[in-house]
Amino acid sequence: MIKKKNYRDLQDYLHLKLQDKQEALAYLNAALNDEDKRVFLIALKDVLDARGGDISDLSSTTKLNRVNLYRMLSQKGNPRWSSIRLVMEALGLSFNVKVSSR
Repeated sequence: MIKKKNYRDLQDYLHLKLQDKQEALAYLNAALNDEDKRVFLIALKDVLDARGGDISDLSSTTKLNRVNLYRMLSQKGNPRWSSIRLVMEALGLSFNVKVSSR
């Protein structure tokens, strides 16, 4: 009999999965493909949370205002491209462009 691990909620499970770099990349790439741009910002926040990231630490690393980071990584976020790049770099991530099969 296989014993399943119980999680408190979906967020706990998601954070556990997102600690794996490949899972985090797949999650962010799926979010990029969503028509709603806010989905990517929320996914980026999920990856930050999964890595034990703290907005105050991220603020210090990126030199972005802490309050603006909270707002940027929310459903109502509307960040500048430069801010997204700074957050991605702080997480050790970058964007790559590829040819679409469409």
